[in-house]
Amino acid sequence: MLQNSSKRELKKISIIVSMFNEEDVILLFWNTLNLVLEEIQYEREVIFVNDGSVDNSRIIINDICAKHTHVKNIHFSKNFGHEAAMLAGIDKSTGDVIICLDADLQHPPDKIFAMIKAYNDGYDIVNMVRKERHDGGLYKRLTSKVFYFMLNKISPIKFEQNASDFFMISKRVANILKSEYRERARFIRGFIQSVGFKKTTIEFTANARIGGKSKYSFFKLLILSTVAIVSFSKIPLYLGLLMGIICSVFSLIVGIYSIVMRIFGNVPPGYTTTVVLISVLFAVQFFLIGIIGVYIGYLFDENKKRPIYIIDEDDSNY
Repeated sequence: MLQNSSKRELKKISIIVSMFNEEDVILLFWNTLNLVLEEIQYEREVIFVNDGSVDNSRIIINDICAKHTHVKNIHFSKNFGHEAAMLAGIDKSTGDVIICLDADLQHPPDKIFAMIKAYNDGYDIVNMVRKERHDGGLYKRLTSKVFYFMLNKISPIKFEQNASDFFMISKRVANILKSEYRERARFIRGFIQSVGFKKTTIEFTANARIGGKSKYSFFKLLILSTVAIVSFSKIPLYLGLLMGIICSVFSLIVGIYSIVMRIFGNVPPGYTTTVVLISVLFAVQFFLIGIIGVYIGYLFDENKKRPIYIIDEDDSNY
C-alpha cells in the first residue's frame, strides 16, 4: 500500500547544487542560499556537485565544506554533463525532500520555502516553471516554447511548459530514480514527470546570470532536445511509414498524369522531373535513416553500460 503523502513527517532536506566552471558566482550563491537555510527549521544537507570544472570551483567548494559540516562535495573526474551531476547529487542525498538548483542564482533559493510547503501539503513533485526570464531574451523564450510544444505533441508524457532543472522531489521519488532510471541518455525533468505521484507547479522568475556565462551552447541544447525526444517518444520512428504513404500517393498521381499526357500525345519533358523526384526521395530516405541511426546510437550506448559518472573526490558519505 502506498503511504499517505499528506501524513509524512519532514525531518531532513537535501539541496543539490550542480555546477561547471562557476568560480565567479559560488560564494555569492552560497551566501544567498545560507541566508535561506538559516530560516529553515529542519535538518539539512547541501551537496555541491562539481561537474569537472577546470577553474577554481573545486578549491572554493572545498573551503565552504571545511567550514560547514552540513555541506558536502562531489567532484567528477571530468565533465559528464549537467544531467549526470544532478543524478549524482540525488544518488548521494539522504533527505526526505530533495531540491535541485543551479549555482548561477537564476534559480532563486528563496523559493525553497514554497517548495517545502508544497511537500507538507502532500505533493511528491514540485515543477518550478519559468514565468519570466531575464536571460537569453526572445531567442531562448521562443526555442523553449517550440521545444515543449513539439515534445508534448509527440510524447505520451505531458510536460509543463517552461519547466526547468529547478525542482523538488520526495524521498520515494528519489529512490525510484536511484534504482530504476539509470539510462545513459538522461532527461531528468522528464523522468520525474513519468513516475506519477502527486505533483504541482510553482512559478518563478529566472534572473540574469550574476557572473560567468551559460554552459548550454546551441549544440548542447540540441543534444538535450534529441535525448528528450528519443527518451519519451517513438513517433519519429513512424515517420518512415508516413513518408512512404505520402511518396506512394505522389508517385501514383505523377504516374497517372504521365499516362494521360502520353495518351494525348503530349509527353512531358522527363529529365528535370526525374532529377527532382530522385533528389527528393534520396533526401527523405537519408532523413529517415538518420532518425533510425539516432535511436540505434542511444541503444548502443545503453548496451555498453558504461558509468553515468565517475567520482574523483566525494565526502558526501561522511
